Amino acid sequence: MKGYDVEGPALELGALVREDGTADPSEQIRISLGMLNRHGLVAGATGTGKTKTLQLMAEQLAAQGVPVFLADIKGDLSGLASPGTTSERVTRRAAEVGQAWQPMACPAEFFSLGGLGTGIPIRATMTAFGPTLLAKVLGLNETQESSLGLIFYFADKHGLPLLDLKDLIAVIRYLTDTPEALSGIGGLSAATAGVILRSLTNFEAQGAEAFFGEPEFDVRDLLRVTADGKGMVSVLELPAVQDRPQLFSTFLMWLLADLFQVLPEVGDVDKPKLVFFFDEAHLLFDDASKAFLQSITQTVRLIRSKGVGVFFVTQTPNDVPSDVLAQLGARVQHALRAFTPQDAKALKATVSTFPASSYDLERLLTELGIGEAVVTVLSETGAPTPVAWTRLRAPRTLMAPSSPDMVQGVITASPLQQKYGTAVDRQSAYEILSAKLAEQQQAGEPAAEPERPTERKPEPSRSVLESVLESKEFRSMARSAASALGREITRSIFGTARRGRR
Repeated sequence: MKGYDVEGPALELGALVREDGTADPSEQIRISLGMLNRHGLVAGATGTGKTKTLQLMAEQLAAQGVPVFLADIKGDLSGLASPGTTSERVTRRAAEVGQAWQPMACPAEFFSLGGLGTGIPIRATMTAFGPTLLAKVLGLNETQESSLGLIFYFADKHGLPLLDLKDLIAVIRYLTDTPEALSGIGGLSAATAGVILRSLTNFEAQGAEAFFGEPEFDVRDLLRVTADGKGMVSVLELPAVQDRPQLFSTFLMWLLADLFQVLPEVGDVDKPKLVFFFDEAHLLFDDASKAFLQSITQTVRLIRSKGVGVFFVTQTPNDVPSDVLAQLGARVQHALRAFTPQDAKALKATVSTFPASSYDLERLLTELGIGEAVVTVLSETGAPTPVAWTRLRAPRTLMAPSSPDMVQGVITASPLQQKYGTAVDRQSAYEILSAKLAEQQQAGEPAAEPERPTERKPEPSRSVLESVLESKEFRSMARSAASALGREITRSIFGTARRGRR
């Protein structure tokens, strides 16, 4: 077995391990940067080194000018922003694999979901998030998801911007009190509306109102490169919401879908425009509807042409649906355990997903040490490389969390903190319906269906962010534009309505 020869820029994963268990520094295992938009998988049991592999890949990508986005669920990836510290263990590993180890730090930004944490807030409007993703978070069945889509359609048709949770709740309550408003386009049963409202109320109680709203995050801010040519590492800090796994996994999928919409087609590139690491990937697929899985598969398949690479990080390949797994060109498989019959079954299934090799993979995968993996990637011609037992390099950034003061200093100094740090609560569906109800009560009139505003037309050149900064007389106009544009952006991937873009 020989290492992977790569011409041009590449990620250096580590050294090939001989049959006697020693590493051969002369045989290096590499992944061509040009193949990273063919996506990949990093898998292995808890404690086998998945996070350090993610860190190793992220720091090398950043050093070679590729922006990186990753989710920090356990709070230990902030070390990417600090130089590593030497130790006997690091020195020994570097000598084993032929690595000239020197400490380094990556340029980094720290984000949080809607300010639930210490990072720069990432927010989405309810319209941009869309009914399909929201149904996944709320755990709705197909009938309830269909009704939720009808509610979004009604709000869009009647110029009721859905920016945050209270907007959506207000529209549902309006439709419950005024069922004739849906005449001609469908119906919303009181029982279904009640289920959705209860789910939204529970969702709101978990703090969800903090990350639905404006200013909405522009995903192009994840593509920044520093003045000296290094890729920015965007770290989404998630410890504050780790007890809501479906929420943050679905939110990450929204980011990926939005990237798909805003990025131009680039085809094959020498290196990716962005590499997106999807940690705890099994949470995304748990209890997912068939339509949701189809949307994920489509997004992963098509986003390659936008120059974006996606790596799923999870415990076993079985956590990822076969249609998605088939699109992952790089595999870094850490050790698996076989303590139970279920573990043994998962082990056999994992072995069956690898190309034929000279290894006894069923045995080897249970004997790998920490920081070792079996690796297969795509060569520069697109063909799978032979499976290689690999001893991985040591990360050069800090293999522990950065200090809180250091993280806070990065956040405070970031221009994105000024851009997204302060929430904006503009007039939207909640205020429109509340004002209409107050007028009707004052006049003693029964509730009537809201009319879609037509007297103002949006300026086509305005973005969602610019609309936040407009003067008062244009606010209503901008809300209508944002509602229509946001709905088309995300629902073209995740929505039930597939209309042409306006």
